[in-house]
Amino acid sequence: MEDNARMKAWTENDEPLGGASLDIAAEKRRAVLGLFPEARTEGGELDFDVLRRALGETIDPGRERYGLTWAGKAACFRTVQALSTGTLLPAPTKSVNFDTSKNVIIEGDNLEVLKLIQKAYLGKVKMIYIDPPYNTGNDFIYPDDYSESLQTYLEYTGQVDNEGRRFGTNTDTDGRFHSRWLNMMYPRLYLARNLLTKDGVLFISINDVELASLIAICNELFGEENHLATFVWINEGNIDNQSKIKTKHEYVVAFARDEDAFQAPAVIDPNIPQESKLYREYIENSIVKNGPANPISEVVLPVGFPANFETGTIRPRDNFWPQLSAAVDVSGSVTTGEVRARSGWSSKDLLEAFIRNGCKPIVDAKGQETAFYVTTSGSIISRKARSAQQSHVLTELRGMGTVRAAAASLAELGITFAYPKPVRLIQYLVEVGSKDGDLILDFFAGSGTLAEAVLDLNRRQGNGSRRFMLVQLPERVDSEDFATIAAIAEERVTRVIERMRSGRDEALPIEKPVLDLGFRVFSLAESNVRAWDSNVAHDEAAFDAQLSLSVEHLRHDRSDIDILFEVILKEGFPLSTMVTSELVGNKTLYGVADGAFLICLDRHLDLDVVRAIAARQPDRVLLLDQGFAGNDQLKTNAVQTFKGKNIVLKTL
Repeated sequence: MEDNARMKAWTENDEPLGGASLDIAAEKRRAVLGLFPEARTEGGELDFDVLRRALGETIDPGRERYGLTWAGKAACFRTVQALSTGTLLPAPTKSVNFDTSKNVIIEGDNLEVLKLIQKAYLGKVKMIYIDPPYNTGNDFIYPDDYSESLQTYLEYTGQVDNEGRRFGTNTDTDGRFHSRWLNMMYPRLYLARNLLTKDGVLFISINDVELASLIAICNELFGEENHLATFVWINEGNIDNQSKIKTKHEYVVAFARDEDAFQAPAVIDPNIPQESKLYREYIENSIVKNGPANPISEVVLPVGFPANFETGTIRPRDNFWPQLSAAVDVSGSVTTGEVRARSGWSSKDLLEAFIRNGCKPIVDAKGQETAFYVTTSGSIISRKARSAQQSHVLTELRGMGTVRAAAASLAELGITFAYPKPVRLIQYLVEVGSKDGDLILDFFAGSGTLAEAVLDLNRRQGNGSRRFMLVQLPERVDSEDFATIAAIAEERVTRVIERMRSGRDEALPIEKPVLDLGFRVFSLAESNVRAWDSNVAHDEAAFDAQLSLSVEHLRHDRSDIDILFEVILKEGFPLSTMVTSELVGNKTLYGVADGAFLICLDRHLDLDVVRAIAARQPDRVLLLDQGFAGNDQLKTNAVQTFKGKNIVLKTL
């Protein structure tokens, strides 16, 4: 139903009626800055040079202005704008519960993957967490030349030739040490921002080497007003004893897609003791507040004003605020006479509204039920019912695990991996940055810590439905058990799921089978559709081979399921889309979005199949062009049949 709603959705913009006519120029500037935040100047104006560069135009960089620049920055924009010619091939045999799971793991270069998922996941990801290379000199494997990123990836993974091309490291002797790192990060963060929901958030782990550069490019891409915090993670026990100054912390930089839309997380730092007032049912504070902004005024406390004691007398005092006009008796926890109270107040309007309401609780601007009472000393206290969604997130991340303990935990699963992030740390960030049902993305997935954190959190909640998407380059590793890091992540998540199913996981058995204990694996590859190569025009044999593409342009080694998921993704449906199938005659018909989009990949279509598809009244249909086998009459009939029922026909 969600996919179907996506196809039929339409939006309305409901804005309040203003007293003046619309400032069209200002509205357009606001819209442009929303699309291109990197074009915002320090004063919030539009930098047209940056805008033109973002749109692919060449500009004169001669005019100086405040900002971050480096060797290769202009090429980053061309990198972002270069279209991907790849696809994501499904790998059911590597997956767990492929047919039903909404979790996804992708093997591939994350730059290409981020491009491929733009249409399907635009504004759909609530939280992104990444742990990119820290640029320490030996952990950098992404290419410096992005002009042929897919080709580079295919060579690296052995899908093109036997060279086994390695992307390379980035040593500090390189004259472009920081520039290469920025060239790697900038386009990826640019594309990642597009994926976030309006209230979405990005968390990035980093250390001192590139912290300043990371914040600078995020300020440019997200706007510095959306910098939520730079968390300090205390990584106890992971200290280089040879260093002159011992470092035992790293950072987690947090940026919101839109700080105004980002809600205070319903999370309390786990280090806060249970006896803290944060865990009390009510928030109680004196409303006496004297100062220039709170001039002295008078409030009349009526008969029946609540007190926090059963019986007694409150006597006025000259050296205490509020100053009472007379002594007042209390009986049955309410005042028995009227009294005037003079002071400066922090919540006078609310107090008077409470009195007008017969001294019964009212609701404040934050939706909190509020009441007031007087104490034995004459102080007036506000009492607010504490929200069930308390928020108390601190920038110091302490007691959330260490790299050393995380590696030991992985070893218990039979997996060796250097420098994994602790599950507790990532799980806490997931709680801060998302809620149930949200999608969380990690495109530097490493060993797959994010997936374990999400699965464990869903289990702890009893019926959680957060979803994860991991992207990891299949970087080769020196291991007898695993060929690549991507394989490590897949096996780790598989073993975590097996442990959860067995009930051996901390004696917390799964009681509700609706938990999504699975994942779909996809791998980056060349498109199922062979592209026309215009460079072979002067090579007669190669040109003849290219002409054959007009007859059969699909790769022979690809299955219908490969083609199906390329169609689904490039038509704007997520990789987690549920697909149905049925036989119509002897032809397989695939259904997406509750049948609103129907796909038939049969190479031998006939009019009966066309009519059967049209009878199902989908919104959209995709057929293989070669399915008509050169039968122009059949194709014409199909076009007219679908057109007569207002069905959009597409061919591949």
